[in-house]
Amino acid sequence: MISTAIRVARVGSAAELAAAALMILGFPALMLAALVPSVPAFAAAAAVTYLADHFLHRKNSYLVNRLSKVRAGLSIRFLIRQLLLILLLARLSLADNLIFYGAVACFIAFYGLQAPHGALVTLIRNRRRMPVATRNVDLKSRIRIPDAPPRRLLHRSAEKMLHLDLFAVVCILVSAAVDDSAAGFAGIGVTIALGCLYVLALVPYVRGRRTPPKADAVLAAVDDWLAVYKPETVLYFSGSKDSAYQVNMWLETMEQLETRPLIILRERAILTNLAPTTVPVICVPGGVHLMNLDLSTVRVALYAANVGKNIHLLRVPTMKHVFIGHGDSDKLASVNPYSKVYDEVWTAGRAGRDRYAIADVGVRDEDIVEVGRPQLAPIQSWQGVPDGRIPTVLYAPTWEGWDGNPGNTSIVLAGENIVKKLVKADPPVRVLYKPHPFTGTVSAEAGAAHRCITALVEKAAAERAADSRFTGDTAAQDRATEELARIEARLAELAGVGGDKGDEAEATRDGIVDVDKHEEIARLRAEWNGAYWRSFPSHEHRVITGAEPRLYDCFNVSDAMVSDISSVVSDFIASGKPYAVTDSAELGVEEFKRQNTAVRAATILSNSAAELGDLLDAVRDPSSDPLAKDRGELKRYLLGPDEPKSIDQFNTAVANLALKAEARNVGQVSRLGAANADPAETAELTNALPRQRGASAGEEADGVSAG
Repeated sequence: MISTAIRVARVGSAAELAAAALMILGFPALMLAALVPSVPAFAAAAAVTYLADHFLHRKNSYLVNRLSKVRAGLSIRFLIRQLLLILLLARLSLADNLIFYGAVACFIAFYGLQAPHGALVTLIRNRRRMPVATRNVDLKSRIRIPDAPPRRLLHRSAEKMLHLDLFAVVCILVSAAVDDSAAGFAGIGVTIALGCLYVLALVPYVRGRRTPPKADAVLAAVDDWLAVYKPETVLYFSGSKDSAYQVNMWLETMEQLETRPLIILRERAILTNLAPTTVPVICVPGGVHLMNLDLSTVRVALYAANVGKNIHLLRVPTMKHVFIGHGDSDKLASVNPYSKVYDEVWTAGRAGRDRYAIADVGVRDEDIVEVGRPQLAPIQSWQGVPDGRIPTVLYAPTWEGWDGNPGNTSIVLAGENIVKKLVKADPPVRVLYKPHPFTGTVSAEAGAAHRCITALVEKAAAERAADSRFTGDTAAQDRATEELARIEARLAELAGVGGDKGDEAEATRDGIVDVDKHEEIARLRAEWNGAYWRSFPSHEHRVITGAEPRLYDCFNVSDAMVSDISSVVSDFIASGKPYAVTDSAELGVEEFKRQNTAVRAATILSNSAAELGDLLDAVRDPSSDPLAKDRGELKRYLLGPDEPKSIDQFNTAVANLALKAEARNVGQVSRLGAANADPAETAELTNALPRQRGASAGEEADGVSAG
């Protein structure tokens, strides 16, 4: 029942649910205490509402955010509490007492301070919001960006300002209890004085040298940096904050490019969720600002997602545009008709090429280039189950998707059956359950199935821990746990060096990565991964959520995997290990294989998971695995050859396309020169950059203009 209430209220825990209930019930209790009247009861109810409200705000509770939508926002709740205090004074027959008039005047004046306070906070934040936010771009030497205001002034500023009424409320209650106005007026004075001081403390940050430069100066500084850096290859990305993983998967590849890389983002939320990188990053939320950047040296633009904002860069003819995607699978998204707007589409292997041919969505075969998957380099090939260790099976279902298709995920119809058979397998296996992070975000049924599977795995882990047949090296686990603590302490120390920047402007000014620190963090994370797997027995079932350990780390410690149609399957094939895929839509084995290339070397599971034994047999005796040869052929078909390495193929493709872009630009100059074009006009038409086109702001904003 509690879990149902948590889901309905959309709070994160039982503690949040309890706090929400206390806050909601606290206000009727306040009214009742005021009407009785009872000062002690009123004080107790007020304390409950203050504390519950504060707790929910610290947790950023969804419920608190929703209250503002029904006219019960933060300010209203404080105002109601103050009005009920006035009612209490009236019911105590203090309406003719000076403390009554003092309280009324105090709360009116206090609310009068909210307007300048809110206006100043908004003005400071707006003025410090950069038109272009950056990382690893040296703007500090080009423009002056002042320090952010102290965090204590702007962080949760409305809540802090409103809580200054505590002094007045407490002291007025004391006055009502002892029938002495002195304490009340002292509290009133403190509340009003502190409110005025808070407003005055904000004033210096809206003028003079404490405000960042205007947009024109910032954009000019970025252009100046671009002119010096001369980027050649751009990774362009736009999307929601939840899609940041789609660009994060390409960061390491961008760092290994043989040309000068640049990452262009379109949403601040993506920049906030971007993983650490040494590549320069420019976040340009405004289409007009993007089109005015000097990107004349860029020859290749890479796109990881098909989104509407791509048009703002696609309209530039001096660079070649490539769709690289964010995974390789048989889902319809992998053959989106939008892809035909690019000069080339890069796929991992032959399968991607054939996929477009079968889909017939307008992408020409000559525009497809096979480059492998550089991200798969960390995935280790299978050498069989090590002696002395029981096999490990990874269950990594994808999420339910937006369309409710029963074939999207196995978690609802087959998940429990799969896990039950795995934890009861004889001879035994170890189960790792790593669900997709979006699981349950659309379907309550999928969320319930996830919780049930989690409970199954945890129960099986507890039973195995009590089973005398399973033992581990306790001393080695203790050493690994100590090593984990040491590594995590060092990582926390490195994360604390410099700390989080005060705001976007300060992060832009100081956001130059420390390469030595970046490399040390990468090394420590690799050490953390090794220590993590050694910190518990190799037979222990585990539920793995969160960013660490990563999916590929789970691949490397597993001997087989069960999953659904997604890029996870294509990636796992790089390991050469046995795998199973669930036909949750019940298409039938032959039709399922016909529609989905990546499952042609898989054990196909029905929703009952009755076929799971075939997968486990292949793991226990690789020599009699009937699908081993098929997996090798499918790996080459999906992901391309092992040699040359994928990153080398990728760099070659970038270089070849850059030559095509350069040839196009030179050809433009030659044709215009042959026509005796004016030199100035020739330069303008050849570069054809948006900042030189003179398009109107309206055309740039909607991305509809010709170009």
